[in-house]
Amino acid sequence: MNLSIAHPTLQVGKFLISPLTRLLENGWIASSVSIRSGSGSGTTDRVLRLTRLFRDSTAAADYAMGEGLQWIGAPGRYSLSGA
Repeated sequence: MNLSIAHPTLQVGKFLISPLTRLLENGWIASSVSIRSGSGSGTTDRVLRLTRLFRDSTAAADYAMGEGLQWIGAPGRYSLSGA
């Protein structure tokens, strides 16, 4: 099955944070986060695969966004669910 879902992105300074989720064959949802900076031939995109699994895709995306923000050292909390 392996269905990937892209979620809303967040621009923080020079970084673009993009959470991604993927439905696994066992019904759990895996998450990863893309952290992009630069432009043109100077673009760098780091993709972190996270090990925690979820039952809800919004929770997985929130977790991925939080990990991306922590990775760039950004303060605060971001939630896709608006909470």
